[in-house]
Amino acid sequence: MERRQIEQAIENTKELIKRQKYSKLEFYDPYPFQKEFHDTGFQSNQRLLMCANRIGKSYSGAAEMAMHLTGIYPNWWEGRRYNRAITAWVGGVSNESTRDICQAELLGSPEDPEAFGTGAIPRDCIVSTERKPGVPNAKALAVVKHISGENSTVQFKSYESGVEKWMGRSVDCIWLDEEPERILYSQAVTRTLDRKGMVYLTFTPEQGMTETVSAFMNDLKRGQSLTNATWDDASEDVRTIVNNKPGHLDKDTMTQILAAYSPHEREMRKYGKPTIGSGLVFPIPEEKIIYDNVQIQEHWPRIAGIDFGWDHDTAVVWGALDPDEEIFYVYDSYNANKRSPAEHSKEILRRPSFIPIAYPHDGNRRDSMGNPGLADQYRDHGCNFLLDHFSNPPALGQKKGSNSVEEGIQQMVVWMEEGRFKIKSDLHHLLQEYRQYHRKDGKIVPVRDDSVSAMRYCFMSRRWGVAGLDTTWNFNFDKDISYPQYGII
Repeated sequence: MERRQIEQAIENTKELIKRQKYSKLEFYDPYPFQKEFHDTGFQSNQRLLMCANRIGKSYSGAAEMAMHLTGIYPNWWEGRRYNRAITAWVGGVSNESTRDICQAELLGSPEDPEAFGTGAIPRDCIVSTERKPGVPNAKALAVVKHISGENSTVQFKSYESGVEKWMGRSVDCIWLDEEPERILYSQAVTRTLDRKGMVYLTFTPEQGMTETVSAFMNDLKRGQSLTNATWDDASEDVRTIVNNKPGHLDKDTMTQILAAYSPHEREMRKYGKPTIGSGLVFPIPEEKIIYDNVQIQEHWPRIAGIDFGWDHDTAVVWGALDPDEEIFYVYDSYNANKRSPAEHSKEILRRPSFIPIAYPHDGNRRDSMGNPGLADQYRDHGCNFLLDHFSNPPALGQKKGSNSVEEGIQQMVVWMEEGRFKIKSDLHHLLQEYRQYHRKDGKIVPVRDDSVSAMRYCFMSRRWGVAGLDTTWNFNFDKDISYPQYGII
């Protein structure tokens, strides 16, 4: 190779290194979960990227913000585009965390003057910045050149400054790194409404099942989106498959990180799913209870449980006990609100009619006019309700068990820990309730627990389970006669 060619190759290499350092956005090569999140911006104005730790969630937020500020979008981009300069806000928990995470990801390390321009915003596009008084190395504002010829602005804010600092002007785009209080999030959304802008959040749900997390997980509205990513989505295997580059996490690193966390934190750190810390009612790793397909045998006793509701759900859960392995399988569920017993009964009777249904004590309650209770109403529609309301199995020497919730919960937890309690993987609503079922001040919080309650009635009534009989459960019982084949003694 001639000297001139060598010199040219060296210059090309230097230029490439410089571009990689000061035009980082040009080399952004997203994981599939990152692209999926960016794509949601095309239709959604409120978006959440809820991730496991250490997989690049903050840089996802920074890269997207840099694109909107500059108007420079890659060929693969299918998200929202701004063809004009924008006004944007970026926020974190404190001034320091906003500086060390959001500012660092956008502009480069705040401690090193030489690193200015090594973040997601290309250095050539940074017109100017303003210092934040009282916070060393922190920026209050950055002016960014947009390809339209105008200048965008991004203001750095913190949650600790109070909701009042988030009022006032209209904004096109807001990125919130880490979860804010609900009132602050609502204020951020309000700031974008008249410009039809958007707010997006990037965080690991360390605060557990908050109102914001619950809304995104369980009650998505039109214009909202949730993208969840786990360690598996940023592993070395995924990256190799996608583009033959190393991933964020290898197996040894995952093992080391998990070892540093307590058992109840590991689900949240690894899967980006909320826990309630020590307050979780079911502190069992989800993979230990989930199953995909099991053939229910004809000789396995089956049982169902119902929890009544109107404004909240009426929920029904069906289970089967494998008597050979002593494993309880929850295999089907139904839930709906503001429907009559007649309407619910139609759904229940889509399932085999011989399966008995356990129900809570309020099912026997008559109204002030003396009309039949809910249990009798369901019986009139052909549902195979047990003869009496739910109770836990009686202790030795007792004729009737208690209605204790804790007794049922503790027995379920024991079976789960022993690998003898399984929930079918496609029962999404039930699993959502399972994940958020928690305690506060030591007491179970009875919110969004309809399916979980029905599951408890079902499991704790397994002694009444009936195998695949051809007859139906719904016939007239004589209360003075025992029917041991149906569990009535």
